[in-house]
Amino acid sequence: MEIALVLTAVFAVLVAVMAVVWAVRRPAPVASGQPAAPLLDGTALAQQIGAEVKAQMADVRTQIGEAATSALQANNEQFLTLAAERMGAVHEQTKGLLDPFQLQMGQLQKTVGDLRSAHDKNKGSVDSMASQLGRQITELGASTASLSEALRSTSARGAWGENQLRNVIELSGMAPYCDYEEQSSGVNHDGVGVRPDVRVRLPNGAYLAVDAKVPLDAYLRAQEATDPAVVDLEMAAHATALRKHVTDLASRKYWQQGDGPAPEFVVLFVPGESFLADALRSRPELLQESMNQRVLLASPVNLLALLWAVAGGWQQARLAEHAQEIAELGNELYERVGNVLENVDRTGRGLETATRAFNKLIGSVDGRLLPTMRRFPDLGVGSDELIAPAEVELQPRGLRAAELPVADEPVPPEDSEG
Repeated sequence: MEIALVLTAVFAVLVAVMAVVWAVRRPAPVASGQPAAPLLDGTALAQQIGAEVKAQMADVRTQIGEAATSALQANNEQFLTLAAERMGAVHEQTKGLLDPFQLQMGQLQKTVGDLRSAHDKNKGSVDSMASQLGRQITELGASTASLSEALRSTSARGAWGENQLRNVIELSGMAPYCDYEEQSSGVNHDGVGVRPDVRVRLPNGAYLAVDAKVPLDAYLRAQEATDPAVVDLEMAAHATALRKHVTDLASRKYWQQGDGPAPEFVVLFVPGESFLADALRSRPELLQESMNQRVLLASPVNLLALLWAVAGGWQQARLAEHAQEIAELGNELYERVGNVLENVDRTGRGLETATRAFNKLIGSVDGRLLPTMRRFPDLGVGSDELIAPAEVELQPRGLRAAELPVADEPVPPEDSEG
């Protein structure tokens, strides 16, 4: 509206200017015989018109400024109103979208709080477990040091090896067949005294000698060394000491003790897997050299497998030993089962005879006794109706065993009323 007024005012100013210009430039009419009228001062008129135009333009500028200001203010108010309405609508639309997020945030805060509480609660337990673990590690180190010191003693090392041997024997289930509690001393055919740690009895009456004395001094020094060269040197010394012990053990000829049969080899029990593995790693030919001298190197696992094989042989021997007794018991059991079957057959036939006798009794009661008893109510004695008992229709099942002789079927007696 304000813009239209401004344009109308500008148009009016232009029309006025054009009219003045036209009037100035138009020549005035000259009458004949009359003096000419003085012409208008164009310059003054132009200045006057210019001043009026400037005044009009100033008014137009003022009106345009006011109109623009009013329009801008109105547009700003409309924009703010529309923005507020849009923001309200967006807030209402997004309000529902933010609710799940706020709920999840609340759950997350609760979970974090629970985790923090659990952490604070378990922190004391973890510290206690760490303290116990440190104490156990310290005790284990002390025990290891004590064991290392104990193994340096020859007598203690021998007792430990015998104890390991005892554990393997018990684990294999061969304790009843191994004489390890009382070491038997004797001499071989050459008159050399022998005393194995364990004599394992075999099913054929022979004995298998097992020795559990192993040199470990060099091995223990190798475990304490930190220089690889020293470790290799001590391991080589350990393998050499073990080979020397094998040679000494082979010279005793344990298999010649006693007059009974015996495997012509002796078992050298090495009480630790690493003891034998490290010796063979340093001297790979040690195993072949030992077998050539009839000495079988056995770690705990190998000895366990050997004793399991012997235990299987004992089981087969026990079965063969009692095979005749089992056969006799089988024959006796077979005869007794036959007697039981005959008794069962007789019992069935007795039940069948008793059933027939019972049915005959029922026929007599129903044909003779009850008709007489039913006459008493007519004479004024008794009022309840008597119920007739039924026959037994279920027959006992007959025994049809192939081992029993076929008996003739008994002829059923004729039912009679008496």
